[in-house]
Amino acid sequence: MTANNIESSSYIFQDIFENNWNETVNTFDDMNLHENLLRGIYGYGFEKPSMLEKLAIKPCIAGRDMFAQAYSGSGKTSSYVISVLQRIDPEIKDCQALILAPTRELAQSINYVISSVGQYMNITCHACTGGTHIHSDIERFEKGVQIVTGTPGRVTDVINRSKLRIDHVKMLVLEEADEILDHGFEEQISGIVDKLPSSTQIVVFSASLPAELDKITAKVMKDPVKILLKSNNLTLEPIRHVLHQHLSQQERDVIVQQFQTGSSQVLITVDLFARSINHQVNLYINYDLPNSMDNYIHRIGHSGAYGRKATAITLITKEDQGMLRSIEKYYDTHIEELPADIANLI
Repeated sequence: MTANNIESSSYIFQDIFENNWNETVNTFDDMNLHENLLRGIYGYGFEKPSMLEKLAIKPCIAGRDMFAQAYSGSGKTSSYVISVLQRIDPEIKDCQALILAPTRELAQSINYVISSVGQYMNITCHACTGGTHIHSDIERFEKGVQIVTGTPGRVTDVINRSKLRIDHVKMLVLEEADEILDHGFEEQISGIVDKLPSSTQIVVFSASLPAELDKITAKVMKDPVKILLKSNNLTLEPIRHVLHQHLSQQERDVIVQQFQTGSSQVLITVDLFARSINHQVNLYINYDLPNSMDNYIHRIGHSGAYGRKATAITLITKEDQGMLRSIEKYYDTHIEELPADIANLI
């Protein structure tokens, strides 16, 4: 990549992000990634980096602490997954990267992406979450796991039992950090950070910037790269708009696996579960509008990820029109009425 390419890209990104890192990389090929990692990236279906990936991957690979504000579908998961896979030393079989998420489903979804993108790299990964017997986690750790994705409670448990060695951890990722705090995991996060090597790189992704999160990151991060999305760019433009909690954990796991592997092609779900799905979805249908505007982007964010074209259809009544206009204003977008030739649209 030439200097001119970097400068012109940085100029464009200044209109989108507020950040203290100006260098962007426009293609995966220009990121100096391992050959087998590139093979996995393209094999998974990633064709070109998202705006966030162009900014975030290079400093992340360089070992810089980083705080990035990002929403579902912006490329946040792939930003740290690619960075983690690039930084792993295949000769060291102990845990080198720890990724914490607020829910079991999200942790398992992240683990699936790591396994898929890293399938040609001979790297081991494991989802360490509640809802399963802890002995299955311990057995995996005894065999050696290089990347651990999990929920703060279960990860804290295995660390306190001395069943997960963390003296080789070089990277800690907090995914949806605001949600982690909302779930009451602040104490567990602080405890884990205190036990990690002082040289551990800390990477934080969050959709919002609560004061508690700012306080924690200020205490544990060293001169972090900050990538903050400007409020007027919380947009839904990657998508063309035309407008249960009673399952056991085992049943949820089966459903997610079937959907991610393609054996099941239609998934009906609720808001909390929807944001945990990290898959190449090309059609989202909202049976009704969400209760909050933030949930709208979490529902359909992944459908337009990585530059892919996708469609989101929302069913509304006359009583919903006020909320619909509010969503349009909030995201600075226009939601079209569903045309008669819906087959051509999809």
